[in-house]
Parts: sequence; structure tokens; C-alpha cells
Amino acid sequence: MSVAAPRTAEVRKADTLAKLQAREMDVWVSSASAAGAYLVPLSLAWIGERIVLALAADSRTARNIVESGAARLALGPTRDVVIIDAVLEQSIGLADAPVAIAEGYASQSDWDPRTAGEGYVFLVLRPERIQAWRESNELPGRTLMRNGSWIA
Repeated sequence: MSVAAPRTAEVRKADTLAKLQAREMDVWVSSASAAGAYLVPLSLAWIGERIVLALAADSRTARNIVESGAARLALGPTRDVVIIDAVLEQSIGLADAPVAIAEGYASQSDWDPRTAGEGYVFLVLRPERIQAWRESNELPGRTLMRNGSWIA
């Protein structure tokens, strides 16, 4: 099997942003508590350089992220993965959500939690570190964002 040449940092960043902005993008969300780690698939929206998730406020994932203030997300297949370490910027009840967040999420995810009844929240996460790679030859230079700032 031949392996393509590694992408430049600029191409990896562009590819990563294209994934984050894609319609109906799903992401694996890992959260943790004293009881252990938890992993679930969720839809996401990329709004103003923030990741927005919508989920039941009483879900284990929402509780873990609110309590710990952090999550790890993974998107893409194993040979084109993006890993994001993010911190919770805010938790917003549906009734209090700014239009830009509610409409942006509904538009990108193709699901509007405002129609799902009460009990949902938007979690706005600020990426702190983003890594992207396809094959082992892209492991060097895989970090595209560090301390919340793009380095690519």
C-alpha cells in the first residue's frame, strides 16, 4: 500500500475546518467524572471558532462536561482523524440561546433541539488543542492549534 505524502500544516488546517463546517457532522465526545470516562456520538456545529453541542441537560455527558469543564472530541475516520481538546465556555438553556447559536446549530446539524421539548442545552466549547493526521507520516506536525491559537 502506498502512502500519500504528508499534507502541509496549511492544508491540514483547511481540511480540518472543512470537516468542522460540514453539514450533519457527527463527532465522538469523550467526557469523564470520578465514575470514569464516557464516550458518545453527537452532532456538532462550528460557530464562530467554537464547537456547539446540543444534548439533554441531565445526560451523563452534559453533567460530566459541566462538572469537569472539559471534553475531548474525535471526528473523521481513523485514517483522517481530527482530535480536539476543548474547554466548556458556556452552557445555555434552549430558551436563553442566542439566535446565532440556535439557528446555526439547527442549520448545520439538520436537527433543531428547540423542537425536542424542554431539557436540552447547548454546550459551547472552546478548542484548546486540535490535532489532525491521516497516516504515521503526518504524526510530526499534527498539532494545528495549541493553547487556543492556531499555529498552522
